Parts: sequence; C-alpha cells; structure tokens
Amino acid sequence: MRRLGTTSAAERRLLPEGRAAGPMPWVIAIMMFLMVLAAAGGLGLSQSARTLSADLSDRITIQIVEADRDAREQQARAVLAELDRLAGVRAVRRVGGEEMRALLEPWLGRSGLEQLPLPVLIDVDLTSAARRQVSAIEAAITDVAPAARIDDHAQWFAPLAGLIASLRWLALALVLMMAAATAFTVVLAARAALNTHRATIDVMHLLGATDIQIARLFQRRIALDALFGGFVGLSGAALVILLLAQRITDVGSDLVGSVALPPSAWGMLVALPLIGALLATLAARLTVLNALRRIL
Repeated sequence: MRRLGTTSAAERRLLPEGRAAGPMPWVIAIMMFLMVLAAAGGLGLSQSARTLSADLSDRITIQIVEADRDAREQQARAVLAELDRLAGVRAVRRVGGEEMRALLEPWLGRSGLEQLPLPVLIDVDLTSAARRQVSAIEAAITDVAPAARIDDHAQWFAPLAGLIASLRWLALALVLMMAAATAFTVVLAARAALNTHRATIDVMHLLGATDIQIARLFQRRIALDALFGGFVGLSGAALVILLLAQRITDVGSDLVGSVALPPSAWGMLVALPLIGALLATLAARLTVLNALRRIL
C-alpha cells in the first residue's frame, strides 16, 4: 500500500482543500490579528521604557527662579562652577533663552513672555554612581544658589515605569490567551473533522493505515489553514500598526514618539504566524492521535 503520508489529490480529499473552507482559518486570522497587536504593544512599550530610562533616569534639571536678573545670573554662574567641581557629572547644558521662549511661546504668547522673568534652566547628566548620591548633589547646589530648584526626572519617571511594566505584562497575558484560544480552536476543528470522516478512517484502518499516517493528513491540512489565517491576521495587524505609527509621528511628542518598534520587534511579529502554525500542527496531531486511540 502506498504511504498515506504523501500529498496526493485522493488523500487530500479527507479534509477540505480550499484555504478559506470552513471557519477555522478566519478564526485563526482574527486571533492572530489580536495577538500581533498585543505583541506589538508590548514590544513598543518595552522600547519606550528603555528609551525613556536612558534619556531621563540619570538626568536632573536645575531651575533658578529669581526675579532679579543680576542675582539670577550670579546664582547660575555659581551653579555651573559647582557642577564643574562635583564628581559624577557627565554633562551640563544651560538651556538658552531663545530655546525657552520657543518652548513657552505657544502657551504664554509673545507679549506674555516679555512681561515675565524667565528662570535659568540647566540640564545635568549624571553617572550611575552619582545618581545614587543625588541628594548630596542637590544640597551642594542649594548651598551656592538658594533660589535653585532641582527636578529629579527619575522620581516622576518611576510611576510611569511601573505603568509601562504593568501594560507589558498585560500584553504578554493577552498573547498567551490568544495562543491558547487558537489551540482550542484547532482542537475543536480536528475533532469535528474526525467525526465527519469517521467512516473513511475506519476503512483506512482496515486497509492497514496506522494512526500516525492518518494524523499526518489532518495535521498537514490544519497547518496550511493555520498559516493562511496567520498571515492574513499578520497583514491586517501590520497595516493597523503602520497607520498608528503615522499618527504617532504626526503628534510630534517625544513621549508618545518613544513608543516605536525596532527592526528586531518586527522580526518577532513576523515569526508569530509560523509559531502559530507549529502550535496548530502539534495540537492537531495530539488531538487526532488521542481520538484514534479511543476509537480502537
């Protein structure tokens, strides 16, 4: 008897040959669509957390709020000199007046800026070792500049980092739930196909076919359907991601714009349909073999 694991037209009649036959490919496409979106959200949030942490966790901003211009400038020079003396300071940048006006003009207007004394802003990048001693740095700055106010970016970033971590775990949970739902869908489809072709399977057993050979027919058909549905879902999700990326770019916000997908993340998303097809194949094989053992 010719091996039943081959892919002749007669053997393929055991299951519907059309890629769109039955609801299973489309259910898998919906599951994959949601899975890719959840995975993209989690990967984008991870990239955002890394970017924001690298940019802000080791940075403090010093504001010198003093109405008198001469006193404000004198304290600014004292702060810059003190920062040059302190160990652990990697970089110091004083924000220029024109840059501050450009930032505040949309909110206060040109006339409002002319009437208000603008504070001095100094961005300071610290080393990791100095970051643990930021309180001592703050004390040294306030000693030479009583009007100085220190904004520690890590303090306000900590709640945001916690929120991002929670959302990443939520995205992972959604991906796992979609994978489980896909596996359950394959199990139901395999059982339905077994019940539909019960008589044919009995004849194949009488002709000497083994359970492994019969299972190959089912797992091949389900694997192809899973690949079809998986890449349909991936295509739809990729289109949505690209549209959202364009909207994010139009916003022009550094915080929102930090939610981006690196090339490695796109590779992971493309691999999801392949992983889904392997999962569907394994689920179909185990389901069919278990059912055939019970039949015998």
